[in-house]
Amino acid sequence: MSTLIFRTMAPLLCCLMALFSLFILLRGHNDPGGGFIGGLIAAAAIAIYAMAFSVHHAREVLRLHPLAYAGVGVLAGGVAGLASLISGAPFLTGIWLPGYHFGTPGLFDIGVYLAVFGTLAEVTLALEDRGNEP
Repeated sequence: MSTLIFRTMAPLLCCLMALFSLFILLRGHNDPGGGFIGGLIAAAAIAIYAMAFSVHHAREVLRLHPLAYAGVGVLAGGVAGLASLISGAPFLTGIWLPGYHFGTPGLFDIGVYLAVFGTLAEVTLALEDRGNEP
């Protein structure tokens, strides 16, 4: 059972962690960070939310099953790799959009972020749900 202080502060802490995970994701291409670390932080935010309220409420906040996020992430990573093959370059070669600072490396990082987030969110929610059984 969580305390009143924890239940009051958990939504604020989770929002800050989610924003920080996006910051880490976006800066990770050129600086320390990236999709893996960002996904870990986002999954930790969901775990905190589930501890403060319940696994049911955390799943409602996610709106989709966590493994759906992981599946979209794996798909995005595959698309990033196949885009280079279609253009005639080796697998996972970075292809940049003309005039933009976004390309397949960014898509791959987003895919890693979603795959890590979805997988770890499902694991932590399953463990938390199982821990509450009598």
